[in-house]
Amino acid sequence: MSGALKEVRNRIKSVQSTQQITKAMKMVSAAKLRRAQDAITQMRPYAQKLQEMLSNIISNTEGDIALDLAVERPIEKVLLVVITSDRGLCGGYNSNLIKLSKQLMKEKYELQFAKDNVTVLPIGKKGYEHFVKNGFKIIDKYWDVFSNLSFERVQEAAQYAMDAFTSKEIDAVEIIYSEFKNAATQRFVSEQFLPVLRIHDGGNQKADFIFEPDEQILVAELMPKILNTQMYKSVLDANASEHGARMTAMDKASDNANELLKTLKISYNRARQAAITTELTEIVSGAAALQG
Repeated sequence: MSGALKEVRNRIKSVQSTQQITKAMKMVSAAKLRRAQDAITQMRPYAQKLQEMLSNIISNTEGDIALDLAVERPIEKVLLVVITSDRGLCGGYNSNLIKLSKQLMKEKYELQFAKDNVTVLPIGKKGYEHFVKNGFKIIDKYWDVFSNLSFERVQEAAQYAMDAFTSKEIDAVEIIYSEFKNAATQRFVSEQFLPVLRIHDGGNQKADFIFEPDEQILVAELMPKILNTQMYKSVLDANASEHGARMTAMDKASDNANELLKTLKISYNRARQAAITTELTEIVSGAAALQG
């Protein structure tokens, strides 16, 4: 019985150590989440307004304006920008993003995928490792963006996508990422990055824009900058979502460890009572034998 008690005691110590780690990781993720949440909440209104403005401008420009990044053509080759995390221990965060990516390949881009015309640009180590391991066509230049997250680094990935689109190496670009709602909620989405979406409201109303400088120059300068901002917003969303998912996962792990500790302590007490009862029975039996 002493062996069983020792085993339970060791398990209790092991679970307590694990619980300390999960609590510490939850606190670290909570601290990082606050900074990441501040960054995305400040960026999101700006990025959304820029995207709305860009769509309005493109939808209302005349036909003679060159809009290389808004040209809609038959989709033969597709680039999927999949934004995952560098580290695990964040629940189903990465697996849900990878699942959405594969679903998009098999449903929306089924014909292109069958012809091996779907390329993945992973941002984040977990996505990079998965797609390399499973033999997908990938662009392996930007997967380490989160190791030194900055606008300039994200801009490099966005510029690669724009260059590939304008050179007709790629006909469509989609971003797959987790949109941050709150610490416990993330929404896994795919958004069209290129070609730039036009607004189709079905009406004849035209926005009244006054262009300064020339419309051609303005659009040529404005489009890449807004698209860079849009990509950066998606990465910030993903960054905040990762920390929120990890904080929630570690909180649940701590709760599960607490429940397991309760069960183990009950088992330990029962085993200890059984051992004491056995020892008392042996003592009483021995005393009775001596008296006899």
